[in-house]
Amino acid sequence: MTSPHQRPLLRPSVSSRLSIAISTRSAEAGEARHEDGEQIDEEIEEIRRYEDFTTIDWVQDAARAQLQRRVQKRKEGYYVRTNWRRKLWLSYDAGQAWIVISLIGACIGLNASFLNIVTEWLSDIKLGHCTTAFYLNENFCCWGAEDGCPEWKTWSTVWPVNYLLYILFSILFAYTSAILVKSFAPYAAGSGISEIKCILAGFVMKGFLGGWTLLIKSIGLPLAIASGLSVGKEGPSVHYAVCTGNVISRFFEKYRKNAAKTREILSACAAAGVAVAFGSPIGGVLFSLEEMSSNFPLKTMWRSYFCALVATAVLAAMNPFRTGQLVMFQVTYDRDWHFFEIVFFIIIGIFGGLYGEFVIKWNLRAQSFRKKYLKQWAIAEATFLAGITAVICYSNMFLRIDMTESMEILFHECEGGHDYNGLCETSRRWHMVTSLTIATVIRVFLVIISYGCKVPAGIFVPSMAIGASFGRTVGILVQALHEAAPNSKFFAGCEPDIPCITPGTYAFLGAAAALSGIMHITVSVVVIMFELTGALTYILPTMRPASMSVFRKDCYCIPPKIDSEPQNFGGMQQQPFLKKLRHYEYELIVVGVTKAVSDRFGKAGIADRMIWFNGFPFLDNKEDHSFGVPVSHVMNQELIVLPSAGMAIREVETILESTEFQGFPIVQDRNSKLLIGYINRTELKYGIDRAKRERTIPPTSRCYFLSPEQTQTPASSIGVTTATTTTTGGVSLSLDFARFIDPTPLTVHPRLPLETVMEIFKKVGPRVVLVEHRGKLSGVVTRKDVLKFQFKVENRENPRDDSAEVEREERLWGIMVRVAVWLRGRLLRLRLRRRREAPLQQQVLAGERGDGDTQDGVLDVESSPMDLELNERR
Repeated sequence: MTSPHQRPLLRPSVSSRLSIAISTRSAEAGEARHEDGEQIDEEIEEIRRYEDFTTIDWVQDAARAQLQRRVQKRKEGYYVRTNWRRKLWLSYDAGQAWIVISLIGACIGLNASFLNIVTEWLSDIKLGHCTTAFYLNENFCCWGAEDGCPEWKTWSTVWPVNYLLYILFSILFAYTSAILVKSFAPYAAGSGISEIKCILAGFVMKGFLGGWTLLIKSIGLPLAIASGLSVGKEGPSVHYAVCTGNVISRFFEKYRKNAAKTREILSACAAAGVAVAFGSPIGGVLFSLEEMSSNFPLKTMWRSYFCALVATAVLAAMNPFRTGQLVMFQVTYDRDWHFFEIVFFIIIGIFGGLYGEFVIKWNLRAQSFRKKYLKQWAIAEATFLAGITAVICYSNMFLRIDMTESMEILFHECEGGHDYNGLCETSRRWHMVTSLTIATVIRVFLVIISYGCKVPAGIFVPSMAIGASFGRTVGILVQALHEAAPNSKFFAGCEPDIPCITPGTYAFLGAAAALSGIMHITVSVVVIMFELTGALTYILPTMRPASMSVFRKDCYCIPPKIDSEPQNFGGMQQQPFLKKLRHYEYELIVVGVTKAVSDRFGKAGIADRMIWFNGFPFLDNKEDHSFGVPVSHVMNQELIVLPSAGMAIREVETILESTEFQGFPIVQDRNSKLLIGYINRTELKYGIDRAKRERTIPPTSRCYFLSPEQTQTPASSIGVTTATTTTTGGVSLSLDFARFIDPTPLTVHPRLPLETVMEIFKKVGPRVVLVEHRGKLSGVVTRKDVLKFQFKVENRENPRDDSAEVEREERLWGIMVRVAVWLRGRLLRLRLRRRREAPLQQQVLAGERGDGDTQDGVLDVESSPMDLELNERR
């Protein structure tokens, strides 16, 4: 056996190892690889695409990307040698990203326009129809009407009939959406934000971003919103936008073979999804940066910025509402705030933080109950929730209409004719306070039980609607207080002959506070709400010159000149834009208070809590941990290693069949455990299958993972090479897997702090980290090992007794079962009664006509129910 001293024991540090993995190994392998080796890599990548529920090793992906660039340069050698053709090729290669981004942004904008039009029509069809054109919603049907709208008719002049039709339409829409999701694309259910965060971090979920998911999400989302369920379309907008980017980018080889470049496209699509949902391109970029992406370099930010710009520009060109607005609840405020209002702003901020924590806590319990008891009743659950929501909400004017329309009403000022059923009338003030309070409480309850059912569903707009109703309530009360004591010193800052209190701004702030509380985001909320007030009028022209500058820079063109005058940028005057900024100081106050209250209960929003609830391998960047233990406390020491030489292929196949590990360390021998390298499961399995396709491989064939030739010329082998040797016992076959070995896996010292290893997983993104001491393998660490240890520590520091919660869930399920059995019994008895009455009526009619013997008929009728009762008892 070779002595360990024959091999250098000093291994590079983490930083140098990364440099080797990305550059040195790739460079050496690239020089020796020819066309057959490139074909092998393509086949392995095609296999890896279909590995579900695995994680991407970003270190190896970067090495493969650099190797592909070197191969591409050799293929394009003729163009590289020619100067002008080289520039032309480089310009096309750089501009390809902008072409893809533009195409994706345009498709997202068109899809958003379609969804807005269909959703508004389906929401209005529950209340009535247009007599002039059935396909028009209420706004388009009554376009230009001032005193009433004779063209729009309710379904009936009788109130109970309209109520019944409202319920039936809601049930029909929810049932259709749920059955589409269950039958064709189960991944289309829910919001999708938590799963997309994991995908952007490297978690593979096959089909989640596929074409069927995109189609069913686009069809089922308007149906779910129109059903009246307390769910929104803004979260699912991110999902269908990312699906659009994934489907389109697959047509381009550059993105189909590179996971890192695909991640850039998906991050840009997430920004565009928020942009079209709120009409907020800059807010979408900040949302993707703050909430979605764990890796967001400057290049990705520019592309996200451009994709959001294209998507919102297409949406503005389509003009789905024919008002010039990108969303229904866009408003404009022109009044300044007063210092005394800070007290009420703080109250709204506290409400946002408490609301977020309350809904997150109880929604997770509802999700647990749903996952345990209602998993097989997904369609029935969604249909039942839609029916109950319709029954409860019809009597309340703010719950009956669509949530976006409700926010539009609550955001508007009372001046300018924006009055809805006496919302601004002083005589109906207390009635409105009562209605808004009831709407707030009921909507909170409905959001808790509805978010998570198996239909496309988001939580952004429901939370904003709750915050808007609460904020409008506070605004009305403050307005009433001012009118009761206008000369009080507390209101000394109010100017005469100008309305002092604007209740619509309180509703606006309440929506921002609730959104910040449920998602635990701050900066992006402020910008989104800022752009909702019509600031996009000045943002789009301002964004266009800057985006063109970046595009030309990446395409190796001369950047354009930018006007240096401070008062003129992009052809638009800045004064109106800067004037709007002064009106959003109070929004910063509200969101800041909400953030402070939310952080008292934890830094994770509902998307992060759902990741934890579903058990996805995701390390959150928001949480700071201090475990105070080395990585040796977490590593897995029960290792399955492969010796570098002499292992029978039968034993290798047994290991592959009996384990689910995604890779195996290669050691010099099992006794010394001197680390040689690492091989992924995909490459190992592919190598065995390829060798068996080429020739018959005996089970006793020997596997070599580091041949003598490999030690001299690393990565010189093309694939699985076989060698035949003759021995006294016959012919022996050997297989060389050296081509697939990673000779420089990422390794750390056993005494390295666990926090540092967590940062490596977050920022570098390896699938596995090997732990070695002086060249000897000590263990391996994966993300799941780190997460398991983190959960153990958290449970030890904050122990929980779930027995009471489990008992409550079982009691609730028992009540639901008893109610279902009682209803079923009532329906059966009603059916039996109808069966008994039907023959009796036939006999009575026969007796009146004189047909047959009436006495015989009575005897037959009396015997028939008895038989039915006996059958029921049986």
